[in-house]
Amino acid sequence: MQHTTPHHRRRRRVPRPLFVVGALLAAGIVALPPLAPDASAATTLRGHADARGVRIGAAVADGPLRSEAAYTTVLDREFNSVTAENAMKWDALEPNRGSYNWGAADRLVDHATSHNQGVRGHTLVWYAQLPSWLKNGNFTAAQLNTILQNHISTTVGRYKGRIYAWDVVNEAFNEDGSMRSSVWQDKLGTAHIASALRWAHTADPAAKLYINDYNIEADNAKSDALYALARQLLAQGVPLHGVGFQSHFVLGGVPASMKANLKRFSDLGLEVSLTELDIRIPLPASGAELAQQSTDYKTASENCLGVPRCAGVTAWGLTDKHSWVPGTFSGYGAALPYNEGYGAKPAYTGLSNGLNPNA
Repeated sequence: MQHTTPHHRRRRRVPRPLFVVGALLAAGIVALPPLAPDASAATTLRGHADARGVRIGAAVADGPLRSEAAYTTVLDREFNSVTAENAMKWDALEPNRGSYNWGAADRLVDHATSHNQGVRGHTLVWYAQLPSWLKNGNFTAAQLNTILQNHISTTVGRYKGRIYAWDVVNEAFNEDGSMRSSVWQDKLGTAHIASALRWAHTADPAAKLYINDYNIEADNAKSDALYALARQLLAQGVPLHGVGFQSHFVLGGVPASMKANLKRFSDLGLEVSLTELDIRIPLPASGAELAQQSTDYKTASENCLGVPRCAGVTAWGLTDKHSWVPGTFSGYGAALPYNEGYGAKPAYTGLSNGLNPNA
């Protein structure tokens, strides 16, 4: 992004003596769990996430997906969920009105399907990365409403049953909690958010529908405004199922109030997910800074996974080689779990420990 199965904690299982298990098996009371097909899988991020019944995801770029074997090797071994970094944004999907380019989005969904990975759809309603025909079209409110409905219905409908969650509305708020000015907000008002959620739900009733934003991880004016909107939408019966916390952090910047803030959204009955996690460091990164980053990854993931209805954690990429951070935040980088040579960094261990309740 440019600047992102409900989880219940399991009780710790106390091993039964073998003779007790044998007796229960003979009585048909206990069924032993199947052996894992690959014992080494339990040590991967994906293995830990699968064991907890949650998602561990990565934002995926079309270029390396098509051309870098190391990229797909890490992606398929370590992640059970993927998000299109850019391929499902409006300018990529519908560069000309009514004319769709599905190539990159289809490639990602097909790759995920063949590697038993879920897909998060990103994103349907956003103020940025709009094609020029839409951005400069000067449409009436009625025309814009129809354009939005058609785009949502067409896009969500194409992937019905293949995308488990959608970031339907992305970055709708300013830092002070007011609604961000956008072509959607300026012409259609805040009502466009409920409309978008309803249209997406009609197109795929099984998909989890999210509002996604950044700088809402702490208890602040922006998260308060989103919380108030979420309560209002739920009271109106609008199909909102989750809130995505992008979690683009600066080193050492995981908010102290993050877990409590996620919990208040969870207490509304909503899923919560970290959708775009990365932790940027002033370059060059020192050993001490990489160690702090590892701690931050562990803390951020534990903040979500320690809350009821945390659906999982997605990093905004997997390798520093393709991170958006250096091009956006001058002097910063090294934000992801893998370095530019696809070596696992201390951040990988921190994320792994955050996912693994026995770490």
